[in-house]
Amino acid sequence: MTARVWCDRRSTPQSADHISVVCIVFRSPLWCPVNPPTTPSAAGLRDLLSREVKTSELLRALIVVGPMVAAYFILRETALLNLGLVAVSLLIPALRQHFPPKVVAWHYLAILVTFAALFLAAPVKPLFVVLTALAGFLAVAGTRYGEHFRTLGNWVFIPAVYLACEVREGVSAEEAIRHAGVIVASSPIALALVCAIQTYDQRLRGNAATSLGPPAADWFLPAAATAMAVFAAAALVEIFNLAQGQWVMWSAASVVVGDLTASTGKLKQRAIGAFVGAPLGFLTGLALPQSRVGYAIAILAATLTLISFSRYVVGFGLRCFFIALAASFAGGASGIAEERIVNVLIGGTFGLIAVALTEIVRLRVMRKTRSPG
Repeated sequence: MTARVWCDRRSTPQSADHISVVCIVFRSPLWCPVNPPTTPSAAGLRDLLSREVKTSELLRALIVVGPMVAAYFILRETALLNLGLVAVSLLIPALRQHFPPKVVAWHYLAILVTFAALFLAAPVKPLFVVLTALAGFLAVAGTRYGEHFRTLGNWVFIPAVYLACEVREGVSAEEAIRHAGVIVASSPIALALVCAIQTYDQRLRGNAATSLGPPAADWFLPAAATAMAVFAAAALVEIFNLAQGQWVMWSAASVVVGDLTASTGKLKQRAIGAFVGAPLGFLTGLALPQSRVGYAIAILAATLTLISFSRYVVGFGLRCFFIALAASFAGGASGIAEERIVNVLIGGTFGLIAVALTEIVRLRVMRKTRSPG
């Protein structure tokens, strides 16, 4: 016979309102059933994933980045993996602002021109530092003509700076030129894929008018703060020949998002993501053998984190995880977690200092304008 549960409820002396339940298990008719423990439902897991993962953007990113990974497997050309960054950099502003293919094409040209300028200037370190700071300034200064230019500017600055540093990292000048040539020559494929997605989406939703938002009244000081932060970061990278210097430069620009409080919050999110994600990726890589397939999949996953997650800290943490994991698969994981963490903190600190300096300037100007003649 099945065991039954009877529940006896009695008031305790301490409080008449407090009820204690004494359950006695015995083989008798059922008085009070006790349900078995339940596990989290599949519906709850689906709700969590729907909140955290941008499914539509993820699928579109797979369409534009996936062919680059497939081509890498066939041709064994590492430059094709870097091309995935160009593709997703075109896709992110296009999806957020509903850009038509014509605007996507102009964005594509801006990335290529900026990348070419930084790549060619890289051997002349002072010139590279100045041009990188100028690129950071222009990425924000565009908000003078529409606040959404910030998104567009960021996704010109990020791929241009990243690729200009990445293709020269640890290779000869001849190999770097060949690598850059492959990226530029094959980049129309990325443009075509993004334009195809935008054309398809426009047919579904209709030809909505493209808006870059209202002009930003206060655009100069954020642009100046970004330029100062990037200049300091690039100078540090070039003086000390820091490995993976693009992380320092982009971290410096990334935290310039408003006032000092907002910028500090952004740096905290990046620091949490780096402190958690990079060591976990490194430790996971230690347990796995070196693998070209694993390396390609980790690079693909790292690229997809740029667009696939609702919360920045989750996306950035997973990006750090997959970057460290990719380095492990490639056999170069030694120090990668430490580099990622240190570079994020150094660059973010430059960004905070630049924001603080520009806020001091802002307050002084406000005092002068308010003081009587």
